[in-house]
Amino acid sequence: MSLINYIQTLPKAELHVHLEGSVQPDTLLELAQQNGVTLPAASVDGLRDWYTYRDFDHFIEIFFTICQCLQTPDDFARIAYEYGRSMAENNIRYAEVTWTPYTHVNERLSWEALLAGINAGRARAEQEWGVIMRWITDISRNMVDSAATVTEWATSPEAREGGVVALGLGGPEVNFPPELFTDAFQIAVDRGLHSNPHAGETIGPESIWGAIRALKAERIGHGVRAIEDPALIAYLAEHQIPLEVNPTSNICLGVFPSYAEHSLRRLVDAGVCVTINSDDPALFNTTLTDEYRHAIEDCDLSLQELETTALNAVRASYLPEDDKAAMLATFQAEYSRLRAQYDLS
Repeated sequence: MSLINYIQTLPKAELHVHLEGSVQPDTLLELAQQNGVTLPAASVDGLRDWYTYRDFDHFIEIFFTICQCLQTPDDFARIAYEYGRSMAENNIRYAEVTWTPYTHVNERLSWEALLAGINAGRARAEQEWGVIMRWITDISRNMVDSAATVTEWATSPEAREGGVVALGLGGPEVNFPPELFTDAFQIAVDRGLHSNPHAGETIGPESIWGAIRALKAERIGHGVRAIEDPALIAYLAEHQIPLEVNPTSNICLGVFPSYAEHSLRRLVDAGVCVTINSDDPALFNTTLTDEYRHAIEDCDLSLQELETTALNAVRASYLPEDDKAAMLATFQAEYSRLRAQYDLS
């Protein structure tokens, strides 16, 4: 019990979480009714059954159905605020949250109104709980033609002032390699944004190499299939390119059959800079606290290794260096205090 309490109270940072994937079933039901969207289920339990994924395409279907239920700035303010509440419950002090604007902007909802909505929720959460969020605005791979538009949005003065720190790339990897998005990411990097694509989840090492070479990736969303290529593992370890690992997500979507067979343990052993995250916590019925617990109980990480991955999330964040150093010092001091409190030294 001491270890569980320690993990719960451990201060955390999260680098890979989708705002749309944080929407809890009860909220989704209310938003669907409010916005006239028919869902495949009419109860929380029914939605949880719907979330039993058949394959990655089924997951994408669910994700875009959730997006249909988000139609107004107030909807986005609500889900940003509610994710902030979840941050406080899991003692997540800082998060870089991904969201996919092109699925939402239309003749009734402008980019500017959407950004204002999520920032209203972010500001309220910060005021009430002291949690800090920054945004990763991502391109959905299966919307190749949207890349230029999303990049313009993400690099606009309004976006930079509104907390956008990186350009992401999500959605299905199959048939949509990183190289298709080279121009968009070059523009984003030239304009001062960080490059933060997903790669190496449903496609193997070639996707990760593409993200590094074509997109100048500074961090890799997922990246867990790097383990299939020793040369890639050596490169990631040498250059300390961080991976945003999401164990429960990978198991739910069939990337690995179990926590015991997940590549997390092997990635840590190889000296790769690993962070642990929840991805779509509502859809996978998980939290960051749960992911930390699985890392120790099911993936065989030691407490020291877990603490290292937790600190890696701060080190790999896009915080200014002074803020990063201050957060690292705070976290390390709290780890020592909590170890003593729970007699884990």
